[in-house]
Amino acid sequence: MHDPNQGLAKATEKAQSKPVALFVSDVHLQASLPRTTQAFLDFLKRDAANVQQLYLLGDLFEYWAGDDDLDSSYNRQIVDVLRAVSDAGVQIFWIAGNRDFLAGAEFASATGAMPLPDPAVVTISGRRIVLTHGDALCTDDHDYMAFRNQVRQQAWQKQFLAMPLAQRKAIIEGLRTGSREAQRGKSYDIMDVNPAATSALFEATGTTVMIHGHTHRPACHEYSANGQKRLRYVLPDWDCEAPQTRGGWLALNADGSMTQCRPDCSSQTAS
Repeated sequence: MHDPNQGLAKATEKAQSKPVALFVSDVHLQASLPRTTQAFLDFLKRDAANVQQLYLLGDLFEYWAGDDDLDSSYNRQIVDVLRAVSDAGVQIFWIAGNRDFLAGAEFASATGAMPLPDPAVVTISGRRIVLTHGDALCTDDHDYMAFRNQVRQQAWQKQFLAMPLAQRKAIIEGLRTGSREAQRGKSYDIMDVNPAATSALFEATGTTVMIHGHTHRPACHEYSANGQKRLRYVLPDWDCEAPQTRGGWLALNADGSMTQCRPDCSSQTAS
């Protein structure tokens, strides 16, 4: 006998599991990674365009030298697709990473993205969540924290952005080379988030869910504190050129559940 409620139950279940917000970070977009670029553009067009909110949690670009680089052919390609997603009705939110913290008001206007402070607290599907890029939690890496404190100062940024674009890019390339060399001499533990800093952020924000990137160590960490369960989701970095491809995003569904998703890295070139 046909159950008239069966169709309703399936429709309800589907609605409850429908993604309403997506979280992504550490795509490290650059022209030299065409498959990664195409996978991200496909993600924007196929997945992000069909949700209510998209959260970009830093290091979307390998580097951002300033908003006067918006019209380079590669950057404009990314910006235009982000704008199309925004124009389709998706709210895009942006938290700066350690690679693209120089993205400013012109970038936000061009993409339709709303800048958020780091950290930021949001409530979605009944879940109160603290969002951060994650680098501010890596307090054991004293050299990096000193560098971060310097470059996040308005005076430093104003002086840097006053330089010619070509000079800025040359300086950034030198910093990237130095960073890679420095990382080879550091342990993973030093470059990972500090447990005390993580706990302090949970306490300060009164949240039980944290989402961040930066460390390139995707996982879901579960803690117990004050009789409450805390979850810390670490987003993956993207690399579709590598033999073992990496990448993905976290989807928050209408029923409050979380789903971890992977990109399609099969495309060969960006269009």
